[in-house]
Amino acid sequence: MKKIFVKSPFVSKKKIVQATVIVAIILFGIGYVFFQHVIAAFIISSAAIFYPKMKIKDWEDKYKFDLALQFKQVLIVINSYVSAGKSVETAFQDSFKEIKMLFPDENTPIVKELQLINRKLRNGQPLEIALKDFSEKTKQEDIQDFTEVFNACKRTGGNISEVIRKTSQVIGEKVDIQQEISVLIAQKKFESQVLTAAPLAFIAFLKLSSPEYVAPLYVGGGRVIMFISLVVLVGCYYMTQKMMNIKV
Repeated sequence: MKKIFVKSPFVSKKKIVQATVIVAIILFGIGYVFFQHVIAAFIISSAAIFYPKMKIKDWEDKYKFDLALQFKQVLIVINSYVSAGKSVETAFQDSFKEIKMLFPDENTPIVKELQLINRKLRNGQPLEIALKDFSEKTKQEDIQDFTEVFNACKRTGGNISEVIRKTSQVIGEKVDIQQEISVLIAQKKFESQVLTAAPLAFIAFLKLSSPEYVAPLYVGGGRVIMFISLVVLVGCYYMTQKMMNIKV
């Protein structure tokens, strides 16, 4: 049973519960449309418990994508302070108010992480270690790459301002490409969802407008036909989602 329930350091329990409840309601409606039976609808809606396990990787990828976008903005702000002659450590601390103006929500991931980094700096911990902890915690590729280059520059006396500027530029270009591809994929996913919903809407329309016409589908062999139709519909939806599961 433990494998059914998912936990993630990047996705809140509240989001997981909300998504499960919403999917359960949708599945209940689908089950009732197909079988016109409350118990059957409840049984189908119970499949929603598997939904978080199916979506957790997408949620984590979305979290890391948003974090990369936020980190790019942070680097731009910090670089302006470093270019003005301040040390990187001072830049991280002095720029926090400006960063909070960019991200006013205190629950924004980058705001929480920067608060933690600044707290470590005030307690005397080196910035290199604080950034290393940050990159290991988030497991975000761009942040990990920046941390490695930054730490190397600190050891060798490299141009940290140039490293920050180049990193923010590279992240920005990468994010722009990812956003363009994601928009195209989202359009195709929406089209597949509309095509999947069309049969459901058609059956519901017939049931409301001509209940006697679809009545044979809810007795005897009609239920078998509806069950097979539902399996085929779910299978088609699953296949289209898998085909469009392109990593960007």
